[in-house]
Amino acid sequence: MSPVDAIERVSVLSTGTVRIRPDHAAATWKPQMLWMATSRSWTSPMPINAFVVEHRDGVVLFDTGQNRASVTDPDYFPGGIIGAFYRRTAQADIAEDETLERGLGRLGYRISDVSTVVISHLHQDHIGGLGQLTAAKIVVSQDEWDTLDETGAELKGLMRKHIDLPGLSWDRIQPEPTKDRALQPFPVGHDLFGDGSLMLLPTPGHTPGSISMLVRTPGHSPLLMVGDLTYSTHLLDCGHVPGAGSKAQLRQTTTMVNQLRANLAGTVVLAAHDPDAADALAKVTTS
Repeated sequence: MSPVDAIERVSVLSTGTVRIRPDHAAATWKPQMLWMATSRSWTSPMPINAFVVEHRDGVVLFDTGQNRASVTDPDYFPGGIIGAFYRRTAQADIAEDETLERGLGRLGYRISDVSTVVISHLHQDHIGGLGQLTAAKIVVSQDEWDTLDETGAELKGLMRKHIDLPGLSWDRIQPEPTKDRALQPFPVGHDLFGDGSLMLLPTPGHTPGSISMLVRTPGHSPLLMVGDLTYSTHLLDCGHVPGAGSKAQLRQTTTMVNQLRANLAGTVVLAAHDPDAADALAKVTTS
């Protein structure tokens, strides 16, 4: 199905910044457990982005950022060895005015305006606003949801107590075969509103059930929101994958995404922690 002119506006907000290990942002020869245990360096601060799409059928959030309680509440993360893992993985800085609610307010929205939330994956810096979104439908891949029940889920960055919250309406999707040739090489996807404007694509690697969202509006550059598939467009251009997740799967998915970008000329990639994402979005939405 060809996308229709259903998108009114696309915006970005940031719920603070995060520093991660350099080997996390761009894979090296080191296995993940080795660099996590030995690294002493941090990247420069990177944004914790969430994206807002105003569709004619409602306001859609792609990811919800990080909860400020993660930097103010000593009990937010698990204790012991698992808590030490979280502290070694990332260092966040979230000011009082960098909450999801305040960010939406600066864009002219209220939390209650959000009707649909798409979660790229269930790590804590993408699900931080879930507790406020009880009026919205929360969309996640079934494959991603299933990882909550795996052994050692907390050690893999999944904290069920911040995800499986009372009052939330979950829609756990399975991508379906698509005849949309513009999505090649992706054979499956999920059409969020049935009009082709917002397509969810399986992009596993960082986590087994990660999904990305392709935003298409006639006459405008396609936008591809990719979560943590990459940490910058430059790295994606080079085919250089992150160091967290399945490197083999990340390479395969990166190849497919770059093929999609070649098919859809002018596609703008918007990653959750890319410092250039806001400027890239501004250039194509104000032109």
